[in-house]
Amino acid sequence: MSKTSAAASAARRASGPQRGFTLMELVVTLALLGLLAMLAAPLSELAVQRAREQELRVALREIRSALDQYKAAAEQGLIERRVGDSGYPPDLDSLAKGVRNQKSPGHEPMFFLRRVPRDPFAAPQLPAASSWGLRSYVSPPQAPAAGVDVFDVYTESTAIGLNGLAYREW
Repeated sequence: MSKTSAAASAARRASGPQRGFTLMELVVTLALLGLLAMLAAPLSELAVQRAREQELRVALREIRSALDQYKAAAEQGLIERRVGDSGYPPDLDSLAKGVRNQKSPGHEPMFFLRRVPRDPFAAPQLPAASSWGLRSYVSPPQAPAAGVDVFDVYTESTAIGLNGLAYREW
């Protein structure tokens, strides 16, 4: 070994370890990060779908409970009914806007919902009450149709849920 190469080697050792990564280390790191991102994307999409499905379940339960409470109040005579009425509300907005209590001396309004929940699968520009498909009391379950009252609600989404059922059948 020559004196100059020995001196250069000693100078490198004296200056401390070299800092930085090699090109190969950077390529392997980026490949691993890309693989992890590729694996995480479907999981995040699944989490978003699960959250929307949970929101749909809660909204359907809340509206259907309010419809049942309205019907019970109508049968008790708390809400004005005409002959031939089913006892269900004429629209979803009346559940949140309130109806007059016929048995109260001041006819204070009765509220069944604080607000009408939105269908999480509907277009965002639609008002909450218009985002749902409506089924009247006289329409069959296989072919729900709107009518003079609101017996039930359903989502108008044609997508299939994680449980294999169409959202419209929930």
